[in-house]
Amino acid sequence: MLRVRCLRGGSRGAEAAHYIGSRLGRVFTGWVQRSFQSTQAATASQNTCAADDNKATSPVPKDCPVCSYNEWDPLEEVIVGRAENACVPPFSVEVKANTYEKYWGFYQKFGGQSFPKDHLKKAVAEIEEMCNILKREGVIVKRPDPIDWSVKYKTPDFESTGMYAAMPRDILLVVGNEIIEAPMAWRARFFEYRAYRRIIKDYFNCGAKWTTAPKPTMADELYDQDYPIRSVEDRHKLAAQGKFVTTEFEPCFDAADFIRAGRDIFVQRSQVTNYMGIEWMRRHLAPDYRVHIISFQDPNPMHIDATFNIIGPGLVLSNPDRPCHQIELFKKAGWTVICPPMPLIPDDHPLWMSSKWLSMNVLMLDEKRVMVDANETSIQKMFENLGISTIKVNIRHANSLGGGFHCWTCDIRRRGTLQSYFD
Repeated sequence: MLRVRCLRGGSRGAEAAHYIGSRLGRVFTGWVQRSFQSTQAATASQNTCAADDNKATSPVPKDCPVCSYNEWDPLEEVIVGRAENACVPPFSVEVKANTYEKYWGFYQKFGGQSFPKDHLKKAVAEIEEMCNILKREGVIVKRPDPIDWSVKYKTPDFESTGMYAAMPRDILLVVGNEIIEAPMAWRARFFEYRAYRRIIKDYFNCGAKWTTAPKPTMADELYDQDYPIRSVEDRHKLAAQGKFVTTEFEPCFDAADFIRAGRDIFVQRSQVTNYMGIEWMRRHLAPDYRVHIISFQDPNPMHIDATFNIIGPGLVLSNPDRPCHQIELFKKAGWTVICPPMPLIPDDHPLWMSSKWLSMNVLMLDEKRVMVDANETSIQKMFENLGISTIKVNIRHANSLGGGFHCWTCDIRRRGTLQSYFD
């Protein structure tokens, strides 16, 4: 998942009110409040592995391979992304809004071409070793198909080349036994789902639910073409006003802007996730799940898990550089809020699509085991002081493509049950 701490763009809607509903006890006004009224999601039929038409409406089998409700139950099966054939996305308005100015020359020069070959080779080797370590820890690992992302494609609304299938967390969200494909906002990621279709069809044939959110046209109207993006100070002001490069023209969201805690799912409005996308998710998951908007003091909001990473029941990592505006609500609910230490990644290491805070973008194997960067000794010590064993893996070159361990993975099955942690 791209850990771009992006710039806020200028959406055309009114300032967003932030909502943390249900048990967290906030009601907000304005457009968001009116649009986020309770509706019940339609009940979807569930198919089993059998091809027999007579069994098409049978209930989901108990051994369905897809089942995950949170970020910390014991991990049994996971999808890990691929760096192979990764291409630099074309330098379009939404990419410019999600990257730092010091890298704009890189995108202008290499957009539509491969990322540096030597760097990719090292990233591929790092992720292969990460997969080996996950397997040794008893986790089943699935991989997306390799695809040539340099192929140019054209729709009635735009043309582009692809990017990669490195960050399954960006495109796939598992809620219970359902896999949801996100309607992502970058044109370079329009066909990214193709790399995962073989895996998802296998899961579907074995009983999982499979939902694809409405595919956006990605027409020019989805983006604020006049979005001002040079000054970090200006970006802070825009984000505080709820203005981003994506508009409310049609629903869009990246799955990585959502983070799960049983019946409660938290989401941020960001450069790639708009209120229409959040509302689609809220209606789709109601009434079994409650979707809450939270917000941060972040000039570059894109993907929540290097800003607010829930690592256990009542335990959350909160980025000290991007404080959460609703953090007191978590504290009042009895949650422990931990500010991770400053990242140790050197300034000269290329992070084309992310910030240094990938150090807190960790993957919990269970409540007492965490996969963490081998170079980030400070956060290792923090986890060990919490009684959590650290599994140290070096993915420094893979970080450059925009993600940490949470981004590079999508947990398919965790051993646990649906619970509420806010009642």
